[in-house]
Amino acid sequence: MMETRKPIPVSEAVMKVVDHAYALGTETVSLENSYNRILAEPVIAAHPVPPFDRSPYDGYAIISKFSAGACGEHRISFDIVDHIGAGEVSREILTGTKAVRIMTGAPLPENSDAIVMFEQAVEFDGSFTIRKPFEPLENVSLQGEDVSQGEKVIESGSLIQPGTVALLATFGYAQVEVSKQPTIGILSTGSELLDVAEKLVPGKIRNSNGPMIAAQLARMGIACKTYGLSADKLDESFEIVQQAAAETDCLITTGGVSVGDFDFLPAIYERLGAQVLFNKVAMRPGSVTTVAVADGKYLFGLSGNPSACFTGFELFVRPALLKMMGARKIYLPHTTAILSEDFTKANPFTRFIRAAYDGQNIKPAGFNKSNAVASIAKGNALIVLPGGTRGFTAGDTVDVLLLGVEEGQAEWKL
Repeated sequence: MMETRKPIPVSEAVMKVVDHAYALGTETVSLENSYNRILAEPVIAAHPVPPFDRSPYDGYAIISKFSAGACGEHRISFDIVDHIGAGEVSREILTGTKAVRIMTGAPLPENSDAIVMFEQAVEFDGSFTIRKPFEPLENVSLQGEDVSQGEKVIESGSLIQPGTVALLATFGYAQVEVSKQPTIGILSTGSELLDVAEKLVPGKIRNSNGPMIAAQLARMGIACKTYGLSADKLDESFEIVQQAAAETDCLITTGGVSVGDFDFLPAIYERLGAQVLFNKVAMRPGSVTTVAVADGKYLFGLSGNPSACFTGFELFVRPALLKMMGARKIYLPHTTAILSEDFTKANPFTRFIRAAYDGQNIKPAGFNKSNAVASIAKGNALIVLPGGTRGFTAGDTVDVLLLGVEEGQAEWKL
């Protein structure tokens, strides 16, 4: 007898998945290996930035009050008494119209309070003239104007981006406390699948889902273990799934979750004693997406159709893994855009369309059935059309989920 499945809303499915995510603890990595990891502790400023008043330009350090009255008809002359570069400190204590030739980043000499940029002066042998007055602190970068000592600069749970690496280096974090990453397994099921290197034969297709999921994980900075291809044989598939589930924190399978004669994953979940969180979602593509938990391990059963598989990963797998890694912003970033061409297909369920987004307008990226592959490659976003709608026309405002963005958002918006 065919199983009757009751679809649940996408937002409910997302929350069911996220609610079962558990933290994996922390580990220490070198600064060089910290990129794309999740901070397990906040970054605290050990000192002010800049650490001293300094020159943001190449020029001359002066005492501003001695520039008063300077103009084109009355140029004021300053004598150069020292010359310093970044990393050097002048021993001169300025008085009157004495000045120090100074390079970008060097600390201001004692008593100086303004910088005359080279292009604002005319230099002669050992001196220069100016034709405008300078205000106190003009062209000066002040101590602590960027970051104050003791300030919490980056929250824990933040993704370590290149700018974060710069901050960590600034404050001497040679070792960085980060959240541990989950161990991920990928298993592609289906007797119709061939390895990428194999020659096509009638009735067969090459496995694109496994490499695609591995690439989606790599985009998140997560490595994975692949368990190859599994034919549609219940006992053999069960043994592979059982082994993979024991060796990983999360097993992602593709295919085998529908209700056909050779879709064995529901039976495998039952043998494992897994708790099925849901086995149907009110969405297109990917309505048969199934998620279960066994012994605290995630079992993500994604559709064998490439577009449905891709979308299921982004909606359900991605936020679960990010929460396991202690991330604060676990969901795809949401925005709205103007639809630039008609999409007249009715939407009984919420529909996710692979799309090309230019920052303002958006359109489907091509052929959009669940078995499509090319539109995945051409898209950088997902158009989200709510269930119960009968199509949209060019000029309509639509919801959009952005793909490939370094860091997402903290709340589910749809």
